[in-house]
Amino acid sequence: MNRDVAKFYHARLFDNNDEAKNALAYLTEKRGLSLTTIRHFGIGYAPNSFTATSQYLLSLGYTPLELTEGYIAFANDKSKSLTDSFRNRVMFPIIDPSGNVIAFGGRVMDDSLPKYKNTSDTPAFKKSRNLFALNFARNACAERLILCEGYMDVISLHAAGFENAVATLGTAITPEQARMMSRYTKLVIISYDMDEAGRRAADKAMKLFEEVGLEVKLLKLEGAKDPDEFIKKYGKDKFRQMLDASDSKFAYNLQRILSQYNTNDPQQRIEAVNALLKMVANISASAERDIYLREISTQFEVSMDSLREDVKKIRFRNQQTTSKKESQALLGQTMGYQDKVNPDFAKAPSAARFEESVLGMLLVYPEYCTYIKGENPKLTEEDFFTEFGQRVFRYIFDIATAENSDDTEANLNEVFTPDEVGRITKMKVGRMLLSDNSTSVFEEMITSLKKAVSSHRAKQSTTSFEALSQLLAKKAQHEE
Repeated sequence: MNRDVAKFYHARLFDNNDEAKNALAYLTEKRGLSLTTIRHFGIGYAPNSFTATSQYLLSLGYTPLELTEGYIAFANDKSKSLTDSFRNRVMFPIIDPSGNVIAFGGRVMDDSLPKYKNTSDTPAFKKSRNLFALNFARNACAERLILCEGYMDVISLHAAGFENAVATLGTAITPEQARMMSRYTKLVIISYDMDEAGRRAADKAMKLFEEVGLEVKLLKLEGAKDPDEFIKKYGKDKFRQMLDASDSKFAYNLQRILSQYNTNDPQQRIEAVNALLKMVANISASAERDIYLREISTQFEVSMDSLREDVKKIRFRNQQTTSKKESQALLGQTMGYQDKVNPDFAKAPSAARFEESVLGMLLVYPEYCTYIKGENPKLTEEDFFTEFGQRVFRYIFDIATAENSDDTEANLNEVFTPDEVGRITKMKVGRMLLSDNSTSVFEEMITSLKKAVSSHRAKQSTTSFEALSQLLAKKAQHEE
């Protein structure tokens, strides 16, 4: 369907009407693209119509559901009629490395907003896992790959002979995209605007690339706002020279930090050195740290021994902080503080653990539900402390004691969220792995659960009584 849409958009770009002529003029006259480049990338035009694309696809036999699932159109809430997602925009097909058209990006031809509109995630497309023009760049990026900000930057570079350029799809770089790049190249050169937003995006990209083992550099252009303008003003050879002279991460950070401090002032000079040392301390390879420390030593006329000792102290503090955070996270996980499925877990961890043991046994042996019911039931919903535990018990008990039902997991997905289903499955598997799930063990678990819940509620009651007593005492004292 996406391939048929791409063909439709491309054909509309060459229609003999004013709107199509305006779109073609935007690409050729304003953006300087040749017809060869336009055809190479399959660039097209989405008609300024609410239904033109939808009607064409429906005539080919595609269903309304397929159009909405593929983000080609959306259904109006009231009339349920289809409305095209893209209208009056130049259209860029997004093609995966295998050559499949999987999505689209559309750009307005004036200053209206949003400037770019992209296909949302669909069964065929995930923004975080694809890159624009990688289908072309994959054959030319073994040595290095250029990461640009937008479609037009990439297209202009390809047209100028730099076919190793790609762009993200309307989002910041993701770990999935970084891993994808690492399969095709060993060096990424980031070509972003170096305003504040661009620097933040570059910082994030550098971190992700380093995590997947990619070398990373930053392209610094002077005298032009982007690669397209630079090449038009200074030529391809000069741009290639700028690529070759791209800053390393350290050189980029060095210049950025130096620009923030007045190094003629002793105090600011110290602060600049400390900022650089914090950056170096995050580098895992000792040889790489030494190279950068030598640069700092020369730049600020400070001994290598002093710098190494300071970095050693920073790394030690960082390790302590990391260990403390990991310990707190582990403790929180153990005590249930970060439990999103069962937020009541942390209020009474002991009672919640007994709950899960009892529920696990009921899931493995639904016949225990018959065993506990009667005029004086051995276990009821009120015996559970957490709201989640009560819901699970109620579900298991209702299913297991209903007529003609012996499957306690028949409709789990209809009653619980996927995360809750995962937790319930974990309870069951946890009990299945234990060798003794006898009636006596089940009774012991019930007794332990009731004691734990009773103890917690008594403690809460005492605490509440004491708090009320203190409040009344303060009030009486105030009245006196």
